[in-house]
Amino acid sequence: MQILNNISLKPYNTFGIDVNAKQFVSVKNIADLKAVFSTNKIEDTFILGGGSNMLLTKDVDKLVIHLDLKGKTIISKTETEVFIESQAGENWHEFVLWTLNQDFGGLENLSLIPGNVGTSPIQNIGAYGIELKDNFYACSALNLKTLELEEFSNADCKFGYRNSIFKQEAKGHYIITSVVFKLSVKNHTLHTNYGAITAQLEQNNITQPTIQEVSNAVIAIRESKLPNPKEIGNSGSFFKNPVISNTAFSKLQENFPNAPHYIISDTEVKVPAGWLIETAGFKGKTFGNYGVHKKQALVLVNYSDAKGDDILKLSKLIQNTIYRIFNISIEAEVNIF
Repeated sequence: MQILNNISLKPYNTFGIDVNAKQFVSVKNIADLKAVFSTNKIEDTFILGGGSNMLLTKDVDKLVIHLDLKGKTIISKTETEVFIESQAGENWHEFVLWTLNQDFGGLENLSLIPGNVGTSPIQNIGAYGIELKDNFYACSALNLKTLELEEFSNADCKFGYRNSIFKQEAKGHYIITSVVFKLSVKNHTLHTNYGAITAQLEQNNITQPTIQEVSNAVIAIRESKLPNPKEIGNSGSFFKNPVISNTAFSKLQENFPNAPHYIISDTEVKVPAGWLIETAGFKGKTFGNYGVHKKQALVLVNYSDAKGDDILKLSKLIQNTIYRIFNISIEAEVNIF
């Protein structure tokens, strides 16, 4: 374990923002992780996983700890279900593909989501009608005060829409080190009625899809409208889809009768943030070397050496405009530093 000085974090965040870390260390095992925190205060450190759900707006005047814990293990398996543990530093999409190669079902709709396994429970990642919590069993996390590993069950994590205990009361107090998933071995339950999955399967002439074919459909859809972070800097969906009351939605429909929506409960409706942003005229709009992606209004992009503060200002402009036009507040999904 070697601590480096004055390191650029551009290769470590998918937005490709070029800021410096005062100090940087890559941690590959729990012992080293504990050692770092035995000699450094929590407030003097900055945890970095896959760098996919963040926007860096300034240099980090702290010790940046890059979590590089690797490994996948089948804990137990029956005829119908399997429990798999993945270390936090595993790439999420590569892990999903690994489960599919074993013919384990449950994560196929979450294919091609950027980031690492360890950060997936923090915001309860989701796509195409599925959320992480649907297949999450438990996770281990290092208590930064006691330096002891603790286990969090599904219920302990208090999962919500793009939310968990790790974004609320436990924020800054734990580092997730591994995650256990409960997946199906056979008779997989498919979720193909959300978004464009059914249409994509029909286009591929598939009527009875396998979990691998559902994954391929999801990948094709995402690749058709989302930029590859290796080519254009971005952090995926920048904003959450707002959930509003039925009363607020009725007022929205007065001016926008065809507004798309999803019923959440008897009293709440989810409105696609991408539709709000596109309707407000931001889709495809560029501001020098950054802007809003031309195919997906939810995605803010860094075309070439943009500063994080520029992208932050754009996000606030979008939020203020959406509120002015629709009287709806949209929240950033990414973490802003």
